[in-house]
Amino acid sequence: MKPILNFLEKIEPDKEKSPFLHTLFDGFHTFLFSPNHVTKDGVHVRDAMDLKRTMVLVVLALQLCYVFGTYNIGHQHYLALGLHTEGFFDGLGAKLLYGLLQILPIFIVAHVVGLGIEFYFAAKKGHPIEEGFLVSGALIPLIMPPDIPLWMLALAVAFAVVIGKEAFGGTGMNVVNIALLARVFVFFAYPTEISGDLCWVSYDYNLLHSIFGMQAGTLEALGLDSLPEKFASFKAFALANTPDGWTGATPLGLAAKGGWDAVISSSQYSPSQMWWGTIPGSIGETCKPLVLLGTLMLLATKIASWRVMLSMLIGAVFTGFIMNITTGDPTSFLGVPWQYHFYMGSFFFAMAFMATDPVTAASTNTGKWIYGFFIGSIGMIIRVLNPAYPEGWMLAILFMNVFAPLIDHYVLESNISKRLKRITSAQ
Repeated sequence: MKPILNFLEKIEPDKEKSPFLHTLFDGFHTFLFSPNHVTKDGVHVRDAMDLKRTMVLVVLALQLCYVFGTYNIGHQHYLALGLHTEGFFDGLGAKLLYGLLQILPIFIVAHVVGLGIEFYFAAKKGHPIEEGFLVSGALIPLIMPPDIPLWMLALAVAFAVVIGKEAFGGTGMNVVNIALLARVFVFFAYPTEISGDLCWVSYDYNLLHSIFGMQAGTLEALGLDSLPEKFASFKAFALANTPDGWTGATPLGLAAKGGWDAVISSSQYSPSQMWWGTIPGSIGETCKPLVLLGTLMLLATKIASWRVMLSMLIGAVFTGFIMNITTGDPTSFLGVPWQYHFYMGSFFFAMAFMATDPVTAASTNTGKWIYGFFIGSIGMIIRVLNPAYPEGWMLAILFMNVFAPLIDHYVLESNISKRLKRITSAQ
C-alpha cells in the first residue's frame, strides 16, 4: 500500500486553491487509509474501531437486506402481473434483474444528492468529509417504496441532510435520525406515494429495463412486444390486468380494516410468508430472519445497544398485550395477537437499525431503557389507533429522538441527587 500512499500524496490538491477538490481527495484518502496523526502531548488512545469503520460495519450488516429486497421487488412485480408465481426459484433471474434495475437508481440518487451536499458543506467549512452519511445513505433506499419517483427521493434526501444535519452542525450533532427524516418528508409532503396499498409494489419498467432488454420475453407474453408506442402506458396496462385474486393491500392494511382474521383469510399472506418477507413493503424490511442476522452482527460488534433493542421489544409486547385484553373483537386491529405484530411491518428493522442510532438515542444506560420502551409502546399505539397510517415505528422513533436529551438530563440529575444524599448521610 506504500506506493499507493506515495502516489496520493503527490497528487493531493492544494487546500487553499482548490478547497472542493481537496475535500474530495481527503474523503477518498481517509476511505483507503486510517489517519496517521495522534495527540502530541500526554496519553492518547489508539482504537481500531474509529467512526469510519463503525459506519462500514453497519453498512455490511445491511447487505442481506439489500439482497433480499432486490429479489422481493422483482417477485412482487411479477406476482402482481400473474407471472412467475410457482415458487421462490421460478423466474429467479428475471426477478433479481428487475429488482436490481429498480433499486440501483434509488441507491445512486440517494448517494449522489446526500454526498454532494456533504462535500459542499465540508469544502465551505474547510474540514474533512464526515462519514455520517455512509449509514444514512445505505438506510434510505431500504425504507422507501420500490417505485418512489426519483425526483421526490432527491428532495427528501436534500431536506434531511440540510435541515436535519448540516443546520445543526453536521455529523454527530443532528437531533433526529437522518434516514427517517427523509422518509417522514415523503410521508407528509407526498402521502399518496408512501401510505397507500399499491405504492409498495413496482409495476413500471423504467428506461434501464428497456436498455438491458430484460422485459422482452415478459412483454411478448403480455402482448406488449411493440415497446416504443406502449411503453408510457405500461403501468395502466399492469393495473388493468392484475389478477382478480391480488388486491395490492399489505398485511398491515388488511389488519387495520379487519384484524388478524382479515390477514389470514385473504389467501394472500400466510404467517410464513410474512416472516420470510415475500410480501409487499419497504425495500429492506420484509425478511425478518435476515434483519435479525444483521441485528446479531451489530450486537456482536457492540455497535448497537442491546438495552434499546430489548426495552423496545418489551414496550411493544406490553402495549400489544394490553390492547388484546381490552377487546374481544378479533376483527379489529386491537384484537391482533401481540406476537403477530412482529410478523407484519418493520418492527425488527426499526429496532436494530433506527432506534439504536447512537447520535439520536439516549446515551445513559437508564435512559436507553426508558427511550426504547417508549418507542415500542408509542409505536404500537400509532400503528393500531391511527386510522390514516397503520405503522408506527418511524413516528415513534422521531418523537423519542426529540425527548432523548431530556431523558438523559433527568437520569443524570437523579444520579447526582442520589450521590449528594449519600455524601450527606455519610457525614
